[in-house]
Amino acid sequence: MSASKPPQEPGEDPIREHVFDGIAEYDKRLPNWWLMTLYATIVFAIVYWMWSQHFRRDTDGQRVDNVVRELRAAKLAAAGAFDDAALWAMSRTPSIIAAGEVTYRSTCASCHGANLEGGIGFNLADGQWVHGGAPVEIMRVVADGVAGTGMPAWGGSLGPRKTAEVVAFILSKHPAP
Repeated sequence: MSASKPPQEPGEDPIREHVFDGIAEYDKRLPNWWLMTLYATIVFAIVYWMWSQHFRRDTDGQRVDNVVRELRAAKLAAAGAFDDAALWAMSRTPSIIAAGEVTYRSTCASCHGANLEGGIGFNLADGQWVHGGAPVEIMRVVADGVAGTGMPAWGGSLGPRKTAEVVAFILSKHPAP
């Protein structure tokens, strides 16, 4: 390592004091655009870290659990084989309940009331079931209707998935066994 400073001509940028292998470095400041980019990146990183680690309501584990729950709900709804356990599981899944509520409000609420309180049709919010209270029996009544009572068969127009969603919505208002 040489301690001698190479000669500098007047008007040139200053050169650093050290020289290594005959190479001398200019002593210049970094450009302002580069410094602003660096500072903006640091500020962004701090703000993003605060938002993702301190201000979000759910943790990474909760988000994974939500995604897994939604995937299970989609699998249940697409399965097509609806038994009591599957319908109860669907009745505890928020996305299926929301879809069932939309269908209920458009097809069932005119007779059974907006809050399942009854009206022309029976009360669906209490624990008394006229045509069977098991989830499969409720599904059968919704799909096939009840002859002579004014309850139409919705299975043909709704299809099995939407029928199961409506039953899940109704069951969501009742405690699971």
